[in-house]
Amino acid sequence: MAEFDFLHSGEIYTCDNEALAEEQLLWLDKLYDFNMTRPTEQAKRTKMLKEMFAEIGEGCYIEPPFHANWGGKHVHFGKCVYANFNLTLVDDTDIYVGDYTMFAPGVIVATAAHPILPELRERAAQYNMPVRIGRNCWIGAGAILMPGVTVGDNTVIGAGSLVTRDIPSGVVAYGSPCRVIREISEHDREYYYKDKKIDPKWLR
Repeated sequence: MAEFDFLHSGEIYTCDNEALAEEQLLWLDKLYDFNMTRPTEQAKRTKMLKEMFAEIGEGCYIEPPFHANWGGKHVHFGKCVYANFNLTLVDDTDIYVGDYTMFAPGVIVATAAHPILPELRERAAQYNMPVRIGRNCWIGAGAILMPGVTVGDNTVIGAGSLVTRDIPSGVVAYGSPCRVIREISEHDREYYYKDKKIDPKWLR
């Protein structure tokens, strides 16, 4: 199996491979240039993201600084995805994000891991598992999504959560480790914050 195939196989490989490092640097250069853009250069940013990402839909916005192990090379965004400051995507393998999903500041999505066995880590052993985030999710500030997890559509992950296992669709989940607290309900169609009611115009 070639070096680049190992990235997406789920198998252990040596992450200090010279060929991988050379290729990775090319993508990190693109990421560096993106982070050096000015706030007024929105069209330039959009063009750059289309060159950096594996897939990215229309209407996506990422607020620099943005961090990614492979500069977005293995990232698949739907349309109208929004990411606030300091999104970190450890994209050693694929990260899939559905339409209209939002990332609050400081979110980390990690696909890469290292074996527990110390002898393997001494040999720079690594393996990668893809992460999938559904449509219209909200990932709260400082949340961390671990390798291999899936978050279902329309789900809210609370700030500071550590997501170590799959979270279903249509729920509010938070904690460390992250767990389902409740389903999104009719109450959420009436109130947006404590006793603050949603103006009916928003529901038309």
